[in-house]
Amino acid sequence: MEYLEKLEFNKIVERLSSYCSLDTSKNIALNLIPYTDMNEVKKHLKQTSEAVYLIQRCGMPPDIYFREEEHSIKTLEGYGVLTLEWILNFTEILKISQNLKEYFNKEYIDKEEYEILEPIFSSLYTNKGIIEQVQKSIIDENTLYDNASKNLAIIRKKQKNIEQEIKQKLTNMIHSSSYSKYVQESLITIRNERYVIPIKEEYRSKIKGFVHDFSSSGSTVFIEPITIFELNNELSDLKIEENLEIEKIIKELSKLFYPCVDELKSNIYNLSKLDFIFAKAKYAKEIKANEPKINNEKLIVLNEARHPLIDEKKVVPISLELGDEYNTLVITGPNTGGKTVTLKTVGLLTCMACSGLHIPAKSSSSICVFSKIYADIGDEQSIADSLSTFSAHMKNIVNIVQNADDNTLVLVDELGSGTDPVEGEALATSILEYLYNKKSITIATTHYQELKKYAMMSKGFENASVEFDVNTLTPTYRLLIGVPGKSNAFEISKKLGLKEDIIKKSQDRIQKNDIEFEELIKQIYIDKAQIETEKLEISNKLREVKQLKENLERDNTNLLEKEKQYLENARIEARNIILEAKEEANDIIRNMEELQQNMKTSKENSDSIKKANISRNSLNNKLKELLKDNNQEETMDYKEMKLDVNTPVFIQRFGKQGIVVSNNIKNNEVIVQIDNMKINVPISDLKVIEKQEKNKNVNINTKISKTKTAKTEINVIGNNVEEASFIIEKFLDDCSLAKLETVRIIHGKGTGKLRKGIHKLLDKNPHVDSYRMGTYGEGEMGVTVVKLK
Repeated sequence: MEYLEKLEFNKIVERLSSYCSLDTSKNIALNLIPYTDMNEVKKHLKQTSEAVYLIQRCGMPPDIYFREEEHSIKTLEGYGVLTLEWILNFTEILKISQNLKEYFNKEYIDKEEYEILEPIFSSLYTNKGIIEQVQKSIIDENTLYDNASKNLAIIRKKQKNIEQEIKQKLTNMIHSSSYSKYVQESLITIRNERYVIPIKEEYRSKIKGFVHDFSSSGSTVFIEPITIFELNNELSDLKIEENLEIEKIIKELSKLFYPCVDELKSNIYNLSKLDFIFAKAKYAKEIKANEPKINNEKLIVLNEARHPLIDEKKVVPISLELGDEYNTLVITGPNTGGKTVTLKTVGLLTCMACSGLHIPAKSSSSICVFSKIYADIGDEQSIADSLSTFSAHMKNIVNIVQNADDNTLVLVDELGSGTDPVEGEALATSILEYLYNKKSITIATTHYQELKKYAMMSKGFENASVEFDVNTLTPTYRLLIGVPGKSNAFEISKKLGLKEDIIKKSQDRIQKNDIEFEELIKQIYIDKAQIETEKLEISNKLREVKQLKENLERDNTNLLEKEKQYLENARIEARNIILEAKEEANDIIRNMEELQQNMKTSKENSDSIKKANISRNSLNNKLKELLKDNNQEETMDYKEMKLDVNTPVFIQRFGKQGIVVSNNIKNNEVIVQIDNMKINVPISDLKVIEKQEKNKNVNINTKISKTKTAKTEINVIGNNVEEASFIIEKFLDDCSLAKLETVRIIHGKGTGKLRKGIHKLLDKNPHVDSYRMGTYGEGEMGVTVVKLK
């Protein structure tokens, strides 16, 4: 795989390995090579894509890090005793597995979308019982909790009591008037795991006890007083008991893992696999890469492809197609113009795609899976092998020619260079012709003029060049397909100050046909560059015009909608005032009628009732006129509309439901009962409620109003998936038109069927950039928060 290093694929896998946490996954990354089977390539690309989608949906996965050693697994397999360190490590493996399962098993994740990752996550083994037991027993890799066992708690309690008694006795001694003058420092210390006090060397005979140590200067003696000798002995015995109990606890904790050795081995394997897969996704995110299409038509289609090792701010994207109209691309142009970078970009992105990595190019790019890739790039001069540059290159070319077939990609830099130009030119032409006849896909860079002519005249060949600005003597790195390049030697020399007469004599030495050909190339080059510039300007202008049009349409729509909304609000407010006034009047009249029932009939009472009824009729007539004026713009004839008595209707202007109590249509109006009130209503203001809609408390007018005015949230609770899809699509159109960034869709928790249907709709909607479930305070599982493009 020598060609991989020439294409700098080793730098790609090194960068990829930096995203891995485990040594095993790092090794997988560092040893990654392109697959030659199309199904394998598609599988590994899909694997990467699923990880990318999962990160977009759920955020970064939990960290995957633990120590990897086969020795510990073998200890478990042999029913041996683990160290505290390895008990914690195996527990960490179980915890990581549990965290990853929780990460993947969120309610809003449709596992059917992750057919490669789902089996890996599902196979992770977890055991909460082991995790809890270890966590309540072990503090760190050197310490157990006191309550790791009842016996350990008793032993340690005794130790603390004895230590406290020892310290109390020693404190009394070093601060007593009898012994304080003998003490070097008023402190208690430990030597040989026994409590001692520092005594001045000259007074060592004054203290009865055992000498355990001396200071480095010899001026201090560390003595264990005889008064605490037995207590120290008891403490030593307890420490022995403690160690025995700790060994017993560690053995019991080790036994917890014996039944699940195979599951732990499986977890280690799958966690390494997930670590590598997520590393691929993180690297794709870093270089802003996409999954390329894989074709079996021997095509390489790159759209705005970037070299992944060049700074994104500096790299110039290239676009090209190989394998359809032509199989061989000849790239010409001046040195340092970007020919070799183009060569490496094509080869490197092909290798990345065939290795299951996303590539920094548009998702419309397509790659063929080659069985062989050959690259002859760079200075191959070898002093050790006594090979010249030409010989070293030719050695590679011989290997390529002998092994190339119809499923081979060949990348050759400066083909035929390093020898006599005439012979090198002829040899390069013949090699390219041979590779074309072998049906290999070939890209070659050259300075030879004959190759430019051959590519122009021959079927299956195409010229390309890298743009160079002669005025600034700098390359632009833009790739121009269909245009042979110029070396620009005379222009560059002139610009650098070479004498005119030298340049003139040099031009005279070139044959007339060659001069004409160069001039033709120059003109084609200028025309092509100008066309590309004009295309870019036109594209920018069209984008500006489109943006301006959208802004005008949005502004106009907003103005119209605001106007309609103001009028609508005014009408509703006026109607509410009128209806409230009528209800109040009717209440007064009803009260008077009730009063009449309780009073004796008199002329005065009769006149009052009569006057009240006249007032009510007058109020109804005025209300009728107001409602008529309020709807005078609606000229549609509804006389043919049949409304039976007791037909349930929705009065749009009031936003309420009612029942038809009279179908005697007069002036396009019917009498409708709303709650306890009867009122004449224009038929144009009614919507018949179908039977299946009776129980739906949905304000249709409100929905339409919210959508049209581009509210930031919509409520589709109570709708089925089909109904909700229609409402949401219109809602997202309006929100996109209004340039809203984030909106909320309220769908409720329920069975989750509506939520899943909405999420499938959002996956396909062109306005949606990403979406997530609501967090605490946002509605949680009952709300989806959508980020618009």
